[in-house]
Amino acid sequence: MNIDNNDILIRLRYALDIKNIEMVEIFNLGGLDLTKEEVLKVLTKSQDVENHEIVEDEGHIPCDDEMFESFLNGLITFKRGTQDPKPGQPDKPELSYEHVNNLLLKKVKIALSLTGEDMIDTLELAGVKITKGELSGLLRREGHKNYKVCGDRYARNFLKGLTLKYRG
Repeated sequence: MNIDNNDILIRLRYALDIKNIEMVEIFNLGGLDLTKEEVLKVLTKSQDVENHEIVEDEGHIPCDDEMFESFLNGLITFKRGTQDPKPGQPDKPELSYEHVNNLLLKKVKIALSLTGEDMIDTLELAGVKITKGELSGLLRREGHKNYKVCGDRYARNFLKGLTLKYRG
């Protein structure tokens, strides 16, 4: 079963124990003006039907890649504070349109000030062994010769490890 952006947000919110009002603030910091009601609709799972098509209902807002990356950018600001852009840098980060799971690892690593060792330990909590080299490939920029796409297994287990680490 594929993990979708709404599911990742739900799991990340739970792992880091983020309150609804904080979710609204994080989306706002990422440049998206969502109400608490809209955030709650984003925090519902997509409904799969038998032929694996996503069924939309009134109480669900799908989280596309742009919305997801905006949330992660907001999470970095929420956890680390605002930074003044360096000369020649845009005021807010440009969206990268990278693979969602790679983006999750990179941005959460930044937001929580995790080292490579911390990330390896977090995955190990979930029962996944990964080498520094493998992790490095997942954290590379798309197009780099050593870049590796992060599969759902790593993303799911990283979120599970965060849950075990932060919620015990």
